Amino acid sequence: MDVDDLEPRKQQPKPKDLESLGVDELEEYLAELEAEAERVRAKIAAKKSYLSGADSLFKS
Repeated sequence: MDVDDLEPRKQQPKPKDLESLGVDELEEYLAELEAEAERVRAKIAAKKSYLSGADSLFKS
């Protein structure tokens, strides 16, 4: 048995219902999503930088 089989599976969140939102609300929601995407990109860059530093440390 694999350890992953014991962990509860995360359910994907349902997409937000966009039909009930007005244009201003949609623009605000999009700005929030873009800010979150930028935050994720920054975290990915930081982790890649950290891994690159660790790799160079162990290669020398």
